[in-house]
Amino acid sequence: LQWLSENQDIVSTLVDDIQAGRPLRNPGGTCQTLSPFSPLSANAIFSSTPPLSPSKSRSPSTPLSPHRRSLTTSSNLKKPSPISLIPQFYFPARTAAPANPSESEVQRKAEVHLNGRVAFGQRDFVEFLQESYDVPSMVGFTLFRRLAGSDEGSVSSAVLSAFWTSRQLETASPIQRVFECLRNEGNEGDDANAKDDNSEMDAKSSNSNKKDSNSKNSDEFDNKAKDTKLSLLFKRRVTPTIGFDDLCLLMEQVLAQHPGLAFLQETAEFQRKYAETVIYRIFYSLSKSGSSRLTLRDLRKSDFLEALYALDREDDINKVLKYFSYEHFYVIYCKFWELDTDHDFLISRDDLAHYGQCSLSFRIIERIFELQSSRPVANAVAGKMNYEEFIWFILSEEDKATEPALEYWFACIDLDGDGVLRSSELWYFYQEQQQRLETTHHEVVQFGDLVCQLHDMLNPKKEGHYTLADLKRTKRQSGLLFNALFNLPKFVGFENRDPFQVRAEATEFAGLTDWEKFAKIEYFRLASEDDQDDGGGIEAEDSGMWSADTPMADMR
Repeated sequence: LQWLSENQDIVSTLVDDIQAGRPLRNPGGTCQTLSPFSPLSANAIFSSTPPLSPSKSRSPSTPLSPHRRSLTTSSNLKKPSPISLIPQFYFPARTAAPANPSESEVQRKAEVHLNGRVAFGQRDFVEFLQESYDVPSMVGFTLFRRLAGSDEGSVSSAVLSAFWTSRQLETASPIQRVFECLRNEGNEGDDANAKDDNSEMDAKSSNSNKKDSNSKNSDEFDNKAKDTKLSLLFKRRVTPTIGFDDLCLLMEQVLAQHPGLAFLQETAEFQRKYAETVIYRIFYSLSKSGSSRLTLRDLRKSDFLEALYALDREDDINKVLKYFSYEHFYVIYCKFWELDTDHDFLISRDDLAHYGQCSLSFRIIERIFELQSSRPVANAVAGKMNYEEFIWFILSEEDKATEPALEYWFACIDLDGDGVLRSSELWYFYQEQQQRLETTHHEVVQFGDLVCQLHDMLNPKKEGHYTLADLKRTKRQSGLLFNALFNLPKFVGFENRDPFQVRAEATEFAGLTDWEKFAKIEYFRLASEDDQDDGGGIEAEDSGMWSADTPMADMR
């Protein structure tokens, strides 16, 4: 009682705190009996609320304030599960077919953009797709040509809406939109073959029914025929693809619309070869199966979308190093022209032997021509290398660190085709290389020493057995393996490399691949030679002039 009479101010303060719901309030709602020396009373008397963070102000009613935190802790409320705090990262609704609201949504956007006009012109159409759906302009031009029938036509909002919803593009990813805009209707795997097989199966089924109509086992034959037909239908899975003709339409628009290619309008004979080169480069890099069709999976795993966006950003076509660079086309075409001495647009074994100042061995050249039939090539000629095959060759030869190049050369060295490179196969190719080293008076590297160096660089899972997976794990070092086996100048250059020169080249060509570095050096050389000799006489294949009346797809 004496203490209460002497400390009435403190008592009244404590009562106010309790009435305000501050930490001194117990679960039962009554005041706690405090001693002046207890920790709880000392905290209430000598301390105040903790200072607020400068960046975040907390009100007394928020869960983060001190008194609310104590109430939450003392209560029986459950804390949120850590799983509930993870943001959603999978949206299955994006793959489902859009309902009618999606159709009205794309049509509503189109009508707002048209602002009272009846249909889209070409420029308005491309601008709308860029702003609303992030579609690259060259793909927009291509889709307009497909829907309108010509560059001077028009596309209504209803036509665009029907196309957009039929292919479920309202919530699709950007690369899927590009794929569907480029894909022509009907490019779906082997539908024609499946139809032929189905008709053939129908004929066999009807014949078997006629033969066994009077037999006791006719029902059994009918069931077998039906089961075979169903299994065939399920086995053939329809997969949408992009073909050569689809990319031809894209290249028509690139040549017509990109300012960096305006100079080619005066030399229409080279437009066809430029477009052909770009398409072959796209198939070389994107087609994992080596076929002449591209799936959505191929595009998703590539940098094709970034290259299309780069066409919109860059007015200089040579700054788009992926696929579309005109300098790269110039280098490829001039190298082909130099080797094709009779200018029949076919390269023989003797012609290819002069590549890179006779850098390749005869055994690897023979092996290249032996494997011509392993990959489908349009207009292939036995014993000759056409322009498409040469593009695959030069891209693989000048940049052996890419996966297509590793697959290309691995197939050449793998003589028995078992998927493993052994010492006997390596020696078969290195034997000629060793003889060439002796003939040119270079220091000869013994085969045993070479194998030890390769083993240390590549580190195969099984000693003496090099698989394609081993080479892909060490892409940069794998190129040295192939150079050592059949490319003499590159092998000698690596053995006698100057570390100061290597460092200088790394600085000068920073960020460039081996192919981009090669193309840059060769273009400078070819341009210098062209300045000295204006009558070089490089020509394009005489296959007709480029015009809207003769579409580029006819060049196949």
